[in-house]
Amino acid sequence: MKFENPIQLKELASFLGRDFEGPEDHEVSGINEIHKVEFGDIVFVDHPKYFSKALQSAATTILITEKVDYPKGKAIIVSDTPFDDFNKIINKFRTREPWTIGENKKEIHPSAQLFPNVSLGNNVQIGANSKICAGAVICDNTIIGENVVIGPNAVIGHDAFYYKKKPEGYDRLETCGRTIIEDQVEIGALSTIDCGVSGDTIIGEGTKIDNQVHVGHDTVVGKKCLFAAHVGIAGCVIIEDNVTMWGQVGVASDVRIGEGAILLAQSGTNKNLEGGRVYFGAPAMDARLKMREIAAVKQLPSLLEKL
Repeated sequence: MKFENPIQLKELASFLGRDFEGPEDHEVSGINEIHKVEFGDIVFVDHPKYFSKALQSAATTILITEKVDYPKGKAIIVSDTPFDDFNKIINKFRTREPWTIGENKKEIHPSAQLFPNVSLGNNVQIGANSKICAGAVICDNTIIGENVVIGPNAVIGHDAFYYKKKPEGYDRLETCGRTIIEDQVEIGALSTIDCGVSGDTIIGEGTKIDNQVHVGHDTVVGKKCLFAAHVGIAGCVIIEDNVTMWGQVGVASDVRIGEGAILLAQSGTNKNLEGGRVYFGAPAMDARLKMREIAAVKQLPSLLEKL
């Protein structure tokens, strides 16, 4: 999320009631989580294991738990609770207003079709010839292109599933990102696409998504992909063009799936997969090798009888 106007480091630290290191007039132009940071952003880090990643990222301001050396051109704000302070910044600069009936803060092309019981949030855009079926919910800051079909009771742009565990329970990381559905996309009934935490969740042009599919926050899906029912994709995944995922495929967070890859039904992966290959199993591996492995395992009982 970008701020309407850059904020000086001293002003932001004062708002949080925290100490800072760096020039007082150092500018912060936006806020993002680590997977989406850009130059000018502030990012938070609350574990030494990830200090280096945050300090070396594109972010120029780091909200961190202790004083550390930081690269030239950057600044730090020292906080006992960076996660909570990150949420304070989001809540200060994010605008959330009650949903209203009518066209207020919505841009809907005259040729778009909205069926009964469709709910639209604020700052929603719907392009020409798109069809939003009955019961669909289109949340704040969602952009839908042209010739898009959103199936019945689908939910597009709901808050990210992103929590920090604390002794008293789980605290949600506040959401301020967008959801972008490009042209010619079809999304099936009861499917759910979460918005970005602070960046964009994107479904690429021409992609077709079956019923009851879930796509997590900040995931970027390429063009002309095909996802069958019950596919589950976690947050911050990158799926390149022309990827096919058959029923019940699962993909863990922060994974990249290469162009043209095919994942057969009930496969799962928590590692990057090269493009142009067919995968099967959990963890997913080359489908031909996996089939040979399964065939070999089936022979074990007869081999054991011979011992």
